[in-house]
Amino acid sequence: MKDIKTQLVHGGEPETLIEGAVCMPVFQSATFEYSGEGSYHDVRYIRLNNTPNHTVLHKKLALLERGEAALVLASGMAAISTALLSTLKAGDHLLAQNTLYGGTHGLLTKELKNFGIDYDFIDLDRGESWARYLKPNTKAIYVESISNPLMQVGNLEAVVEFAKNNNLVSLIDNTFTGPYNFCPLPLGFDLSLHSCTKSLNGHSDIVAGAIIGSRKFIDLCAEKAAHLGGSLDPHACFLLHRGIKTLALRMDYQNRLATEIAAFLASHPAVEKVNYPGLKSHPHYDRAQKLFRGCGGVLSFEIKGGVAAATAFTNKVKLSVSAPSLGGVESLVTCPVHTSHAGLSADERQAAGISPGLVRVSLGIEAAEDLKADFNQALDS
Repeated sequence: MKDIKTQLVHGGEPETLIEGAVCMPVFQSATFEYSGEGSYHDVRYIRLNNTPNHTVLHKKLALLERGEAALVLASGMAAISTALLSTLKAGDHLLAQNTLYGGTHGLLTKELKNFGIDYDFIDLDRGESWARYLKPNTKAIYVESISNPLMQVGNLEAVVEFAKNNNLVSLIDNTFTGPYNFCPLPLGFDLSLHSCTKSLNGHSDIVAGAIIGSRKFIDLCAEKAAHLGGSLDPHACFLLHRGIKTLALRMDYQNRLATEIAAFLASHPAVEKVNYPGLKSHPHYDRAQKLFRGCGGVLSFEIKGGVAAATAFTNKVKLSVSAPSLGGVESLVTCPVHTSHAGLSADERQAAGISPGLVRVSLGIEAAEDLKADFNQALDS
């Protein structure tokens, strides 16, 4: 098997260059000539996510995460909702990590009930408690490789074992680590999900999602996606395809940069706590070292003075943009209470451990010394 650095560039590419083009062309066509396809889902049409721009991405992503197949969709939330609705039906029950991205939390708490699907939240550090939440109709378990925004690393090996012992489909949102830092399928997860908007694309200019797993599961997801309509435009496919090729270069740098910035923040008197599993002080450091190549370019920290101080910090930084999202080449800062987790109530945020003074930082590819100087002046002011 070729190294992932080589697979990022060459994996899944057309065997013969299309009209000699070194770069994959954009097939900006909604429909394609019928050529005897035997199934509706094989007919080439943008909504079915099977144009040439889609299929090259499917092959590349499957290779990168060592899955049998992949499916790209219109957003990370399209991937999450499609995967869950392909796995669960009315009357089923889901177990989910208790610290989730706000959009996923909202999907579970506000939408799944309308489909007749029940859920319970579990603490990934308390594996001995999971069995008490099992029901005869429990069908799946959903977790994140690194939780958003508290940067927790759950006992993922125990999750896989628990899922297999109880015949559950295991789903993991692998956005924060990505295929370069962690491949969950060889560990035993059934489906790996991504917001490709983030590090996979890496340039903050598209919204996209992906599901990777066995051919059986991906076929189910593709059929569901065709009905739900969350298709990815071919030009967005082209940009994602291009962004993926530099993932190793960006992630190697961001792994190092985040570790350095996390250590700097931990030493600053205005900072109460830093959440980054690449720090030895993090409670899940050993777990992260065992599972991951690196911990990625995202960290969070609690600033003294609560939400007012956190908001002031995001307003004072000059190099970083105060904006949601992550994984781009530019550094971003945001207060989760205002953005990613604004949809949760104050009680729900408190239960999840998201304090009013929490700041999430997505590091880009700027120089470490420049970022430290900028963060230092914002914290001091």
